[in-house]
Amino acid sequence: MKEFPDSPPAVQTIRVWPPISVVMPVLNEERHLREAVRQVLAQRYDGPIEVVLAIGPSHDRTQEVAEALAAEDPRVTVVPNPTGRTPNALNAAIGVSRNGIIARVDGHAMLPEDYLQVAVETLETTGADNVGGIMAAEGVTPFEQAVACAMTSKIGVGNARFHTGGEAGPADTVYLGVFRREALARVGGYDEHFQRAQDWEMNHRIRETGGLVWFQPRMRVSYRPRPNVKALAKQYFHYGRWRRVVSRTHEGTINLRYLAPPLAVVAMLLGLVVSPFFWPGLLIPGGYAAAILLGSVLTGRGLPGAALARLPLVYATMHLSWGWGFLTSPPGLAREAGKSLAQKV
Repeated sequence: MKEFPDSPPAVQTIRVWPPISVVMPVLNEERHLREAVRQVLAQRYDGPIEVVLAIGPSHDRTQEVAEALAAEDPRVTVVPNPTGRTPNALNAAIGVSRNGIIARVDGHAMLPEDYLQVAVETLETTGADNVGGIMAAEGVTPFEQAVACAMTSKIGVGNARFHTGGEAGPADTVYLGVFRREALARVGGYDEHFQRAQDWEMNHRIRETGGLVWFQPRMRVSYRPRPNVKALAKQYFHYGRWRRVVSRTHEGTINLRYLAPPLAVVAMLLGLVVSPFFWPGLLIPGGYAAAILLGSVLTGRGLPGAALARLPLVYATMHLSWGWGFLTSPPGLAREAGKSLAQKV
């Protein structure tokens, strides 16, 4: 009987995951930094990970916490960011990072354990230059719960998928972002003039140079909203101010969603001005108030009573602060941004 040699064993293909550099702009994050870094280093990801912390001049023990993390784990590096500004911090961290994939993570972000794996898989399957997901606002206090509801509602933030969710696909911008290094090099990194809206602005340049920005709803990052009216108003005022700078710097980047808040502010101001002479003018601010109350009832279902009671105030604060910031944005900010972009080219 003829004997045949044993069949050779099947060759197993071993998946090689690319190394990732996680860059974190950090300022006054003593409370959250250790846990945020822990969640990055504990990612369910089989490739190498490094973390670069760009530390601004904080008023708490952030610097000490960061240095302790670097002493405990060689994967953590600390670099200074004397300006304290986010785009400067990101560029400083990217500058010393070593890997071909760069993930932007905030110093208080809580990542799901498969965040980086999903990001790399999405980069590979789509060919995108940047992928990102949902800014999942989650509140603890009644006010924070109301803000979280508003930030995930089309009444509060329009149809931006990184706020409200939706199907995966191409997008204008995404929350945070996991980038190919060559895309960042192609556009010259973050424009350090943009104190806010730097993510939207850079994603615009990535798309303008032929790159693809991809929204992946599986990349869901917890976000803690502002804790009071003053902080929320300041946040949205600067959002509106710097979104106007983007629109002045890059023609054709404005649409009705961005114009709605400033138009509402102008209409209500006009209504109030003419109301002493023409009482129907009060119908404009009155109509807005009625719409906000109705919208709060429709979108606030399931909220605790204390949070629902605060929801109309939250919506009004977000809309009016954003609109006023947009209207009062100094033209000189756009000229400075234009100079900054010219220097990058």
